[in-house]
Amino acid sequence: MTRGQEVKDLVKEKYGQAASNIPHGQSNSCCGSATGGHCCDPITTDLYTEEQTNGLPNSAVVASLGCGNPTALARLSPGEVVLDLGSGGGIDVLLSARRVGPQGKAYGLDMTDEMLHLARRNAAAAGVRNVEFLKGEIEAIPLPDNSVDVVISNCVINLSADKRRALREACRVLRPGGRLAVSDVVVRGEVPQAIRRSVELWVGCIAGALEESEFERLLLEVGLQDVEIEPTRIYRVDDARAFLSGAGLDVDAVASQIEGRFMSAFIRARKPTR
Repeated sequence: MTRGQEVKDLVKEKYGQAASNIPHGQSNSCCGSATGGHCCDPITTDLYTEEQTNGLPNSAVVASLGCGNPTALARLSPGEVVLDLGSGGGIDVLLSARRVGPQGKAYGLDMTDEMLHLARRNAAAAGVRNVEFLKGEIEAIPLPDNSVDVVISNCVINLSADKRRALREACRVLRPGGRLAVSDVVVRGEVPQAIRRSVELWVGCIAGALEESEFERLLLEVGLQDVEIEPTRIYRVDDARAFLSGAGLDVDAVASQIEGRFMSAFIRARKPTR
């Protein structure tokens, strides 16, 4: 089995399990289950205001596994078509659908059957009609070229084993002048290989994160422009101490190489008009 397939299978397993836990009232985290699901609280908490979540099913809110709120920063306009890569329980799709209005549309793309089922159920419960959830992978988006105005994503690109292909696909489906507006975990500087080698950390939104300059380079290489990477939260060693210890790392030994190097960021880019 290839590294990429191993990562993909683990992502499916962890996020499928997370979706299945929702009806039983269990909380979730982008960290998977390495330490019981509490380690990523600094990443996943307080992303949405009460005003934003008002009227949404609780299962959509609880199922949020992201590291930001791309819908709050994407400057969506009525009538636009939005695609959420790795839409999970659907919270960002539902919020996007509100903002683009009945003349617009919000697509959600996910590869996990359990998440798709949960998202469709949440959309029905919220009475939102201008949404559609698609099964597929972000490296092979099942939409035509030049078909959406905005691509959003929330802590998902870091999970891809082929980020260049995922970003190239995002560029492909964007209309000329369309925007990429994603939240993701980004790294500043070098990171110990012990973290990069841990697939559990990869699934947990950390080991698969791109270095900031590499993210910018890939966006430009796939054909996007006007790249901006704006930090939204910078994480400290103590934020992830339990998680890293649970993964078998000597946290104090690597603390100086980790401190302040992981951050949630909002990444913007634009497809050229021609």
